[in-house]
Amino acid sequence: MTATSPQRPAEESATARSRPGLAADLSASLTVFLIALPLSLGIALATGAPLQAGLVAAAAGGLVAGRLGGAPLQVSGPAAGLTVVTAELIQRHGWRTTCAITVLAGVCQLGLAALRTARSALMVSPAIVHGMLGGIGVSIALAQLHIVLGGTPQSSAVANVRGLPAQLADIHPAALGVSALTLAVLLGWPRLPGRAGRALRTVPAALAAVATATAFASLAGLTLPRVDLPSWRSHALPQLPEGPVLGLLAAVLTITLVGSVESLLSAVATDKLIASERRTGNRPRRADLDRELRGQGAANIVSGALGGLPITGVAVRSVANVKSGATSRNSAMLHGLWIVLAAGLLVPVLDLIPLAALAALVMAVGVQMVSITHLRSVTRHREAVVYATTIAAVVLGGVLEGVAIGIAVAVVLALHRLARTRITVEVLEGVHHVWVRGQLTFLAVPRLSRTLNQIPHTGHVVLELDGSFMDHAAYETLQDWQDSHLAHGGSLEVTGRSAERDDSAAETGRPGGDDGHGRRQGGHAGHSSPGGHSSPGGHSSHDGHTGPSGHGARVRAAQRDGHHCCRPWTPWKNHCDHQAESGRTVPAPTAPEPAADSAAPATPAAPTTPPTSTTPAPPVPHSTPAPRSRGASRLASGITAFQRDTAPHVRDELARLAREGQRPSQLFLTCADSRLVTSMITASGPGDLFTVRNVGNLVPLPGAESADDSVAAAIEYAVDVLRVDSITVCGHSGCGAMQALLNAAPGEPATPLTRWLRHGVPSLQRMASRHHAWARIAGRLPADAVEQLCLTNVVQQLEHLRAHESVARRLADGTLELHGMYFHVGEAQAYLLSEGEDFFDCRVFDSVGQRA
Repeated sequence: MTATSPQRPAEESATARSRPGLAADLSASLTVFLIALPLSLGIALATGAPLQAGLVAAAAGGLVAGRLGGAPLQVSGPAAGLTVVTAELIQRHGWRTTCAITVLAGVCQLGLAALRTARSALMVSPAIVHGMLGGIGVSIALAQLHIVLGGTPQSSAVANVRGLPAQLADIHPAALGVSALTLAVLLGWPRLPGRAGRALRTVPAALAAVATATAFASLAGLTLPRVDLPSWRSHALPQLPEGPVLGLLAAVLTITLVGSVESLLSAVATDKLIASERRTGNRPRRADLDRELRGQGAANIVSGALGGLPITGVAVRSVANVKSGATSRNSAMLHGLWIVLAAGLLVPVLDLIPLAALAALVMAVGVQMVSITHLRSVTRHREAVVYATTIAAVVLGGVLEGVAIGIAVAVVLALHRLARTRITVEVLEGVHHVWVRGQLTFLAVPRLSRTLNQIPHTGHVVLELDGSFMDHAAYETLQDWQDSHLAHGGSLEVTGRSAERDDSAAETGRPGGDDGHGRRQGGHAGHSSPGGHSSPGGHSSHDGHTGPSGHGARVRAAQRDGHHCCRPWTPWKNHCDHQAESGRTVPAPTAPEPAADSAAPATPAAPTTPPTSTTPAPPVPHSTPAPRSRGASRLASGITAFQRDTAPHVRDELARLAREGQRPSQLFLTCADSRLVTSMITASGPGDLFTVRNVGNLVPLPGAESADDSVAAAIEYAVDVLRVDSITVCGHSGCGAMQALLNAAPGEPATPLTRWLRHGVPSLQRMASRHHAWARIAGRLPADAVEQLCLTNVVQQLEHLRAHESVARRLADGTLELHGMYFHVGEAQAYLLSEGEDFFDCRVFDSVGQRA
């Protein structure tokens, strides 16, 4: 008795919790069923397959994919994305062979799932995927328009366009009237006003439109082609494929790829919708894409074997399932059960539906597949050419051909952007400013050489290299021109991002190094601010030694004779020994001491060269009312250095920001650790980041005990007022807060720190849970438990962010992105959290850039 009695309350509690979930799943399944029933019939009509095939596919998608799939709330069935492909296969091979092709495609999906390649399907450019779906939507709309007008669709989109004038000359008024009524109800139903409209909107718009059109046609006694479901006894089953082997393989490949990509994208979209709609405790597990692919493969095998259409995950039904409150995969399975019952019991009712109503419904779905939101997205990312080309190729040539052409165009566009270089010259107050935008490769050498050789030899030139790559040919061209320009008495100032790469050439006599005569030939002015001025990383220019004709070769450098790795924080370099700080007592060394870092040379006892502009002169003594403490003196010294060296370069940019206000693109939430310098890690300047720092980079959940409203207020301000485009949560190695969480003992006294660290407890629980994926750095496992918790904490705080109402709303609108970041202090290496999980079901942080 003592062993069993404690379990009864738990069992009763679990039962009590399951009852609301079952009720919610039952309600959601009915909603999805009412949407799926007319759409399944309409898609079967659009493909030219027997109408029962749509019901078979819907039932198999609900029961098989719903049970075996990896996305619990995704609903599968016949989808518009495969309509054009299936119609072409039926016309070419016949219906029964198409069923066999569906079975083989399911087997291929099982093979791909066994190889764990599901994530690879997501590497296709979104512009290509959306272009493919848009092209399919155009083809569907053109075909169904003929049925809406009372005719018969042709075999291809081009033929449908050519046959449209003749069809417009022979309109069937009854079919057009029923179609128009269907479209009017479909578009107007979600906009019904008032309390009565709110009640009516609980009925899906698709069902209301088809039911209204059916009732109107029946009451008016219109003579129209209607649904004709023959006896299930005569239902066609698959037969062995016949025809050219290559043609059959291409058909199987097309069904496999299109169905898999559409299903996986729908699963990812469903996950995002769940994250934006529900709190962390009320969510099912994230989609397991490999399992989802296995479920889709099994469902296609069953559907094809029973004479059904190919199956994919359907975004429209999945969205309805989530918004109707579904809590588990039971809703998708119940919807499949309702389809089976309807196919057996509602045949007389289904036979009353006019084909024109179904055609109008599917035509509307096809039009909606050309999404304005997707068009804006690809335009914003400069991929409109890929999107438009893919749409046109799918409409004119077919799905597989269109996707291949889209991939080819995307590759060509990427190569063009990589090789494209813009070179402009402008003369300002007698100074020639040369701007080089883009990567400098051998393809740009002729234009670069022609531009540089047109500049007078005796003039002063400012050369700005704004790119991240320079090949050997461009490097030699710049070196030769620079030598010639300086030899003829000209002067040169090299700035920009690419110039920074030349720092390592100091010993080679190349640009940015010493030419063997003591001249500095190039340098880096620091990162450019949006206004074109140097950021705090820049330093004033200095003159080199006199050239052959007596003119100084004025080249901007970034304290090469100093410890350049510390810029722009050199004025505060209390961690370096190569330069004494004001306000800090440095004893005269009697022997060289090993530096803390091998890259930092020891300070010599006495300078052997006269001071240059890169070595700041000792501050001029000023009379002060009272001696400052060491900390105050160091602060004053740093402020003085800023006002002297940096303020002149950023003053105009800060003045612009003062006039126009801040418009940061990102909310950056990170730890208060002093080793994390956000501007250094992100190469950002004034106005770029809206930064929030606290102990442990924690995001308290809304309504949590002892919640900190300052973090929530900053999130709300950044998201709703500043309208940032993204939010980044940045953790770091050796975080003291994570160490404190791991070492916390029960019963510790409540202090402000321990109360704050309670918001990190979910990260501890996530790391210990078997129901959540681990987090690791690409290429290795976490070094210890502290690093494991630091990585896991970033993932958990991103979940907390999604629980904030303003963030969830923007995520649902698609106008906000969340990013996870980890900075390894000892390696000076940043890592970004990748999407999804790897082969070992781990969340992976990938390194960014190359380690120095």
